[in-house]
Amino acid sequence: MTDTTANTDQPSTATVAPEAMAWDNRTRRVVTIYVPLACFVFILLFPFYWMAVTSFKPNAELYDYKTYNPFWIAKPTFDHINKLLFETSYPRWIVTTMTVAVCATFLSLVSSVLAAYAIQRLRFQGSQYVGLAIYLAYLVPPSILFIPLATMVYQFGLFDSPLALILTYPTFLVPFCTWLLIGYFKSIPYELEECALIDGATRLQILRRITLPLAVPGLISAGIFSFTLSWNEFIYSLAFIQSSENKTVPVAILTELISGDVYQWGALMAGSLLGSLPVAIFYSFFVDYYVSSLTGAVKE
Repeated sequence: MTDTTANTDQPSTATVAPEAMAWDNRTRRVVTIYVPLACFVFILLFPFYWMAVTSFKPNAELYDYKTYNPFWIAKPTFDHINKLLFETSYPRWIVTTMTVAVCATFLSLVSSVLAAYAIQRLRFQGSQYVGLAIYLAYLVPPSILFIPLATMVYQFGLFDSPLALILTYPTFLVPFCTWLLIGYFKSIPYELEECALIDGATRLQILRRITLPLAVPGLISAGIFSFTLSWNEFIYSLAFIQSSENKTVPVAILTELISGDVYQWGALMAGSLLGSLPVAIFYSFFVDYYVSSLTGAVKE
């Protein structure tokens, strides 16, 4: 009788435990996932928000924080964007930057595909060391490379020409893209190519009809990397381009929109914001392929 009374006096853990466990799981999830994720998103997106706010603020609001809220716009204006698009050569800078980025990316991908396929599939003597040497070339700082490259650009008469950038950008794009594609080609089953060789296909036919279609995510990942670096590159475009109309967006914004010690913050932020849109659009179109290239290639 005593044991029965003792058992009935104890709290029912069968009903309390699931609720407590669910609360602990939700708390743990919020603390370990949502809070860090929210901090990461805020830190990542705040610069873009600040650029957008500054781009549409009148000059009176930009320099008077005592009267106006620095994080909000009281009276939006398009004066900065209008000045950027119609009073400067910004449209030409965008076209030049896009041309250089697309051409440099194309040359880098073609060279990287051929080099990576030869290193990974032909398996010639010392191929592993060649692949390592190509990747180590990527670690050489551009601030060291642009000095000898400047001499070559002058000798070939390419100074102050977008062609100088198109031909020099692959010096830092090809090494990383080659290293990236070597790892991706390694994940494609070699038995597929052996069957094609038995059927009489050549190496170029195998590369064009079998390997490249399977390596599309890896190619897009390398293309995104090349396009982004080409679009944002600063040192080479600063050293090899002198005239205002041939400058790329990163250099032109800094050199053309700053007069002495006067910073045109509205135009600067508008140019930075508009200059970041092509890269964001490029990412949005190919994000699925980019993620698949990071998670793996073809499974056997």
